Amino acid sequence: MLRGVRLGVDVGSVRIGVAKCDPDGILATPLETIAAGETAIPKIIDLIKAHAPIAVYVGNPLGLNGQVTQSTIAASEFALALVSAISSYPEIRDIEVRLIDERLSTVSAQRDLHEVGRTQKTSREVIDQAAAIIILEHALESEKRQGDFAGKEVGVTNE
Repeated sequence: MLRGVRLGVDVGSVRIGVAKCDPDGILATPLETIAAGETAIPKIIDLIKAHAPIAVYVGNPLGLNGQVTQSTIAASEFALALVSAISSYPEIRDIEVRLIDERLSTVSAQRDLHEVGRTQKTSREVIDQAAAIIILEHALESEKRQGDFAGKEVGVTNE
């Protein structure tokens, strides 16, 4: 497994959760919740500059049987916009953005928070970060099994 920080991103229609891991890929921790909208990509770019990850994993919320949903399309569009924005900054241009399957990450995060006594209302501000942690942990486990980055690389193509 390559050494370096990675970010996990849970894209939602209202909030975007971000998590990061240590350079050895052992522990994923919550980083920030960002409001969705036009300021989200610039804020992610700021986090990339601050934490210098080698990869950013964006959760790809496929339906339970693998079908593409509106959330899947939104996550893909976000990932493409992020790649496009990254390409404008020479100092971070080599960072990989990858889509990774995240079926039920928010459901799992809500269940985990409920198990420690948080209600849906009291977990609203951290649920997205918790989902981002689950996305990142899944990516790290996949990396350990494969010996390389997980998921599907997102690139801007001229098709």
